[in-house]
Amino acid sequence: MSDEKILLVDDEPNITAALSRSLGLYSWSIYTADSAREGLETLAHNDIDVVVSDEQMPEMAGSEFLAKVRENYPQTVRIILTGQAGLETAIRAINEGEVYRYFTKPCDAKELAAAIRQGLQQKKLVEKSRQLLNEYQKQTSVLEQLEENDPGITRLETDEDGAIFLDTMEIELDELLKDFE
Repeated sequence: MSDEKILLVDDEPNITAALSRSLGLYSWSIYTADSAREGLETLAHNDIDVVVSDEQMPEMAGSEFLAKVRENYPQTVRIILTGQAGLETAIRAINEGEVYRYFTKPCDAKELAAAIRQGLQQKKLVEKSRQLLNEYQKQTSVLEQLEENDPGITRLETDEDGAIFLDTMEIELDELLKDFE
């Protein structure tokens, strides 16, 4: 089993069952929910990577549900499915839920799986980017502290050939090597 977790939310259990079977061919852990409320409960107890939600649900529209997912779990990739494709639905999903992808029903399971894979890759890249940014900020902080304690310590003076000046005296590699001959 993979560590990657996918949540399918649709008020029609036969849809989530069919998608589960199709996506079960991949190494993801598949969770299902029959309502937005149940989907939020699942998210509260599991570290879900990707949510695929239907738009037309009785208690709460998928775009509203995905907006809550974005607010509470911003790192989770959000994909919406709808049986009634329309510009208004797409705009609401994009604006409120910041969806990664938008599919109309019936959708091709392979295309959905490809979008999920791409979403997982996107999530990993964003996480790596955050880690690198944090590391950069830590290193910058250390350098700033060094510079504050010893002004000039982090600056190197070089000539046009790239030789480094130490104590304002140029040290040539050739001269140093002669001493060892």
